[in-house]
Amino acid sequence: MQTETATTPQALFRLAHARPDGLAVADGDVRLTWAELQDEVLLTARLFAAQGVAPKDRVALWAPNSHHWVIAALATHYCGATLVPINTRYTGHEALDIVTRTSAKALVVAAPFLGIDRLATLREAAGDGGLPGLATVLQIPTGDASPLPDGVLGWDERAEHAAPVAVQRINMRSAQVRPNDVSDILFTSGTTGRSKGVLSAHRQVIGVARAWAECGEVTADDRYLVINPFFHSFGYKAGIVACLLTGATIVPQAVFDPVAAMQLIQDERITVLPGAPTIYQTILDSPERADYDLSSLRFAVTGAAVVPVALVERMQRELTFDIVLTAFGMTEAVVVTMCRRDDPPEVVASTCGRAVADCEIRIGERDELLVRGPNVMLGYLDDPDATAEAIDADGWLHTGDVGSIDDDGYLRITDRLKDMYISGGFNVYPAEVEQALARLDGVAEAAVIGIPDERLGEVGLALVVRAPDAAVDTDAVLDFSKQRLANYKVPREVRFVDALPRNASGKVLKTDLRKEYVG
Repeated sequence: MQTETATTPQALFRLAHARPDGLAVADGDVRLTWAELQDEVLLTARLFAAQGVAPKDRVALWAPNSHHWVIAALATHYCGATLVPINTRYTGHEALDIVTRTSAKALVVAAPFLGIDRLATLREAAGDGGLPGLATVLQIPTGDASPLPDGVLGWDERAEHAAPVAVQRINMRSAQVRPNDVSDILFTSGTTGRSKGVLSAHRQVIGVARAWAECGEVTADDRYLVINPFFHSFGYKAGIVACLLTGATIVPQAVFDPVAAMQLIQDERITVLPGAPTIYQTILDSPERADYDLSSLRFAVTGAAVVPVALVERMQRELTFDIVLTAFGMTEAVVVTMCRRDDPPEVVASTCGRAVADCEIRIGERDELLVRGPNVMLGYLDDPDATAEAIDADGWLHTGDVGSIDDDGYLRITDRLKDMYISGGFNVYPAEVEQALARLDGVAEAAVIGIPDERLGEVGLALVVRAPDAAVDTDAVLDFSKQRLANYKVPREVRFVDALPRNASGKVLKTDLRKEYVG
């Protein structure tokens, strides 16, 4: 079995033949069986090959959750290329940085969606230099009736442009994909302010997805509502790939809306629903909840924030979840720990569970959590120094998180060595925000910290020192931030100060700032 599912192309091939009529994807009116999904993947992979995408090239994917995302991602792997998901909340400048640094040969991008034309913002950010490295741009339809931009291929034109490449050629490519080949590069911000590309191999993607699915006892009878963004490892690896290994049906939701989610749960008979605690809290507190039949729900995984015991108990009692688990993961290792079915609510709420996927965990110096195992990343893209700093000579990944492990092996995360904070389930790295603010005329320097927020968990507070005689105000800071940063990174509050506290070496004392403004 292991050799049959060592890569995602092999996993799809196996399911398409073992369960050809099983429902693979349910996305609105679109219903694809596993055999039909494989046909769509083959068609798209042929298009990529016809457009010059070679094995080990990179394909960037910038779009919200949909069946198109699933097809494009798996097609990238099927033609031997490496997937580069881009956060849908990124600005054109942030997306350009990723497309440029990965030397992406192709870009799959959504048509205008929720008022945002991503391709237009990318081209604007690129300026007169354009995007010379891209061999092709494929547009995913979103219902927008606008004509295709110049030089862009439409989703419905795939068959025409794929014609020069035979199915057999792509099947040969997919068979040549090896477990140690790089499957994807997921970007996560670094404390230096510049995002880092995390390289993972096919064997790692398969391994973590399998471990996750085993803890949740996911089977082909499950129907999985994927609210977590596909560009994130939770939606992609613990979502799409977990279904690819088990035969569970993928039900994507592009934008979370509690009423729409409850309608999907009822209509699609959803059984698996992972997400941040706010998703469950919103559904539980919805005045419309009684109008929907949510009794099909059986498995939930949450995390990324403190989970109240009362919430876990309500999820089990009022939403009929049979299994409610918490977990800990990071882009560099995806899934590290998870709770198990028989863990009591107080353990689920107060810990991140035990190690999974043949992982080892231990507490190192300064109580830092260290992780070692087959799912630890291959390294950072084009950054051997950062890789060596993150993974020591004995193979231990230094997470930057402070925690403890009890006698039964359960992990508790208690603090962060780094300044990162989590806003609405998304990691925010203050150094990146501070570097953006440094480009605003009138700002001499800035420090950003996370402060508590009832709805999002934490939000950013920017402490800004004005340049001499500058008149920059709060609106200017926020407007500039919105132009340069994804919305979850934009500070929610701005305060102007005369100076920032520093130590003898000149480093800003974030601890002092947190004491003063957080308590």
